[in-house]
Amino acid sequence: MINNIEKPRLIHLNETESTSKALKTISENEELPSGSIVYADFQTAGRGLRGNSWESEAGKNLIFSILFRPSNVPANMPFVISEMISLSVKYTLDKYIPDISVKWPNDIYHKDKKITGILIENTIHQEKITQSIIGIGVNINQIEFYSDAHNPISMALITGRTFNIMSIMEAFRQEFAIQSQRLNDECFDSIHKDYLNSIYRKEGFHKYRDSTGIFKASIHDIETTGQLVLKRTNGIYSHYAFKEVVYISN
Repeated sequence: MINNIEKPRLIHLNETESTSKALKTISENEELPSGSIVYADFQTAGRGLRGNSWESEAGKNLIFSILFRPSNVPANMPFVISEMISLSVKYTLDKYIPDISVKWPNDIYHKDKKITGILIENTIHQEKITQSIIGIGVNINQIEFYSDAHNPISMALITGRTFNIMSIMEAFRQEFAIQSQRLNDECFDSIHKDYLNSIYRKEGFHKYRDSTGIFKASIHDIETTGQLVLKRTNGIYSHYAFKEVVYISN
């Protein structure tokens, strides 16, 4: 039987304001298969979580956005998409460097430094998530950072090596195909379990800050809604949505 499913497209731009904006514009004007990617050598207005900018030296890093059309994700379960894409990036980087974890909700860390930022924009229709545009920036060959970003790191700084960016892109595409299929097969519980096993600071007590001040706590759970559950040293459990608590360096 002939397989008529169109393969995801890989679209290269020398420079763009935002790969997510570019992908959204292209997808509005033509039918792109799920898994299609827009990537750029340089992004003039990259955004991170909470409205932060994303610094990336031209031609040194992997800057891209991927289109994902989930088959059956309820509108009240957006966090499973965040978990799936976080695992896709983590498992890709695991092939090259050790000590990779997912800092809640979806930053990718090497030890205590940030190596990847992820930003997700979901479209909802009839109580289902019908489309996600996922922007991803992976620090690969950049060795100097000049912005006020707190703790950036790159693969080159970690290893002292220079990497082939497109080889890493291809490794990601293969991993994304695996993880997105798990999501489309509705393996929500196993994805959540793998996400919890990959979480940054999953062991021990660490410093955090919320509206009441700085405190020490351990990660007790991350609920399927995406809320972080911390257990304080006094035994009290605190629940946090995005932006309600900040990690503090120990």
